[in-house]
Amino acid sequence: MDPLATSHLSNFDLLRDFDARVARNHTELATLLTRIAEIDERRLYLEEGYPSMKAFLVQRMRLPTENAAYKRLTAARLARKYPGILVALYDGRLHLRGVLTLAPHLTPANADELVAAALDKTCFELEVMLAQRFPRPDMPERLDAIAAPLNSLAPGRVDTTIPNGPAHGHAESRPAEAAGQLVSERLEAPPAKLVPLAPQRFGFQFTGDQETHDAYEHVRDLLSHEVPTGEMSLVFKSVLKLAEAQLMKRKFAVTERPGPSRGSADPRHIPAAVRRAVAERDRERCSFVSDAGKRCQERRFLEYDHEIPLACGGEATVENIRLRCRAHNLYAAERAFGAEFMDRKRQEAGGG
Repeated sequence: MDPLATSHLSNFDLLRDFDARVARNHTELATLLTRIAEIDERRLYLEEGYPSMKAFLVQRMRLPTENAAYKRLTAARLARKYPGILVALYDGRLHLRGVLTLAPHLTPANADELVAAALDKTCFELEVMLAQRFPRPDMPERLDAIAAPLNSLAPGRVDTTIPNGPAHGHAESRPAEAAGQLVSERLEAPPAKLVPLAPQRFGFQFTGDQETHDAYEHVRDLLSHEVPTGEMSLVFKSVLKLAEAQLMKRKFAVTERPGPSRGSADPRHIPAAVRRAVAERDRERCSFVSDAGKRCQERRFLEYDHEIPLACGGEATVENIRLRCRAHNLYAAERAFGAEFMDRKRQEAGGG
C-alpha cells in the first residue's frame, strides 16, 4: 500500500495516525540531536571529508542553509549539556525554536528551572516568560521616514517604530564600512513586531503609510491636553482605548447605559441585550467544544450563531445564540444543511 495515500483512512484512523506521527517526530528530533552531538564530539565530520560540522549537516542532511544547520547543532550541543532539554524535546513539550530562544539565558544554575518554565509554551509565551526573568530596557521612541528605492514609484512610507537593532532595542553602533549595508536595509520596511521586554512591558514596531502618519500627527495634536508630552506610546494607548470601547459597542453591544430593545421585523436581528449576554457568557471567544471536550480558543472572526438554525424556527434568545468563529459557524451550518447546500449558497451570494 502506498505509504503516502490517505483516502482509505477513516476520520478516526486519520487522526490517530496523525497523532502517532507527531509523537514520532518529537522522539526522532530528540534522537537525531543526540546523534548530531555525538558526531560533533567525535569530530567524525573531518574523516568524512567535511571541513566543519555545519558543512556536514548542510550536505549530509540536505539542509537549505547554514543557518538551518547552525540551529540544529546549537540545540544538539545544548541538549548534551543540559539533559532536561532532551527530555522535553522527546516528550514534545519543547520545540526547537524554544531551545534556541532559551539558549542565551541558560546556565548550569538555572537550566532545569528555565526548561521547566518553558514547557508547552508557544514562542510568544516563552518570550514573555523570559522578559519577566531577564527584563530589558524600554525601546527608544522613533518616527522615521523610510526612503523608497530609486527605481520605485511607490509613495513614501513612515516607520513608527522601535529601532531594528540588537535584542535590547537600542541603536547599535556600526563600523563605517557597513554604511552601505545600513542604507540598503533601510530601503525596505522592517516587519511588524511585538517584542516582550520586561514584566508588563512590550516593544511595538510597524510601518505605516503617509495617511497613517498624518492621522497620527493629527490625533497627537488633538490629544495634547490629555497627553501634553506627545509621547508616542501614550498616544497609541489612548487611541486604542477609544477604539476598543467603540468596537466592543459595535461587536457586542457593550455600553455603560443599556437602553430598552427597539425590536426589529428582521428575523435575523439579534437584540443588543442578547448580544451582550452571550458575549459575556461565552467570554468573547468561540464556544465550539469538540466531542473530546476541547474548546476552540479563537477570539478573531467571531460571529453570532443560532444553535437551532433560524430556518428551523430558532429564535434570537440567549439560550439559542452562541458565539462561533467563522470556521466553526460554517462547520455547524454544513452539519445542519450539508456541504453542497452551503457551497451553493456561497456561490449564489458571490454571484457565481
